[in-house]
Amino acid sequence: MNLKQRDKAVNWHPYTQMKTAEDAIPIVKGKGVYLFDDEGKKYIDAVSSWWVTLHGHAHPYIAQRVSEQLNTLEQVIFAGFTHEPAIQLSENLLNLLPENQEKVFYSDNGSTAVEVALKMCIQHAYNQGKEKTKILAFKNAYHGDTFGAMSVSGRSIWTKPFGEMLFEVIFIDIPNAGNLENLKSQIKSYKEDIACFIYEPLVQGAAGMLMHKPEDLSELMKFCKTQNILLIQDEVFTGFGRTGKLFAADFLSEKPDIMCFSKGLTGGTMPMGITTCSQEIFNAFLSEDKYKTLFHGHSFTANPLACTAALASMELLLKKETLENINLISDKHLKFSEILNQHSQVENVRHIGTILAWDYKTDDGTSYFNDIGKALYEEFLSRGIVMRPLGNVMYLVPPYCITSEELDFIYRNILDVLDKFKI
Repeated sequence: MNLKQRDKAVNWHPYTQMKTAEDAIPIVKGKGVYLFDDEGKKYIDAVSSWWVTLHGHAHPYIAQRVSEQLNTLEQVIFAGFTHEPAIQLSENLLNLLPENQEKVFYSDNGSTAVEVALKMCIQHAYNQGKEKTKILAFKNAYHGDTFGAMSVSGRSIWTKPFGEMLFEVIFIDIPNAGNLENLKSQIKSYKEDIACFIYEPLVQGAAGMLMHKPEDLSELMKFCKTQNILLIQDEVFTGFGRTGKLFAADFLSEKPDIMCFSKGLTGGTMPMGITTCSQEIFNAFLSEDKYKTLFHGHSFTANPLACTAALASMELLLKKETLENINLISDKHLKFSEILNQHSQVENVRHIGTILAWDYKTDDGTSYFNDIGKALYEEFLSRGIVMRPLGNVMYLVPPYCITSEELDFIYRNILDVLDKFKI
């Protein structure tokens, strides 16, 4: 049996209807922006392998650092123990975040980082003798696939089987200059019951790369603070340079109470989640009463290898050449977006930092389940490019090491495909 056959015999892949899916492509090697399959074909990873691979595949510096750590300490329980990589990572990360972020809680992926944040907010009220159990979130939100994260994500066909099991959430539109007063009125009517507002800042990724303006989000955040509603900023996708700045927080005039991170945190090398919070949140759990403890933990909390990978990735991120290349990608995306805007098959082009998205115009409208997505995916694979359209929503989220020539290759193929698939 070859790798495809062996995989099909034993593995169940994410977001995949296994009955109708094509065989998975076996990848045997990664280097820089490229992935290599078992037949020697190479692909440009234009989506950073689900938005995680910041510096390219198999980065030698990250590999070296993890290898050294592997021979020193691979794992230790983080309840009652600590270690240098976790301490250093917390110090380094907090130095880059808004100044009110004071404490770091480790978990193992984006969904669990969100779960931790939600529990912090609800128990923050509980520990003070208050009952605030409603959550405020954006329509079409996506915060993960565990039950708490699903609850605060937009209701859809993805969540329908679990509908009766998800807790109550107040969903509001993303803000714009025309609806802010109405949103404030909605929020005010529920303010006594709302524990927190959770949001993806500036870009709703899985919803189809929907974008909103920093000034509008800042205004909404400011209002929530006047209503004593805690703010959870989910930077799982937007963190670590994706928006053109280190964090989406750097565009905003208001500071969140809690922030969530994963994806690019370790440069795509190892799983890790982080939830940071303000001192005020942390203080609500300080007590002689042991029942006011945050009872949450994971076996691999603050894993030394993952912490080391994150430290190495952060070093690379802050290098002058990386920041310059982020600007290069952003500038080239902006110029290409102007070309896309002129194409008859394209609508709703949007761009921020290293993220470029557009809708492929079809008769069926915009939908994650639009059949054009599969055809586009396969067409780009045949051209040696990994793109994973969200239905008819296409996007680029490349690794920061991509060159100008490699971006031009992707752009040329996008225009060719747009002409080939005319509706």
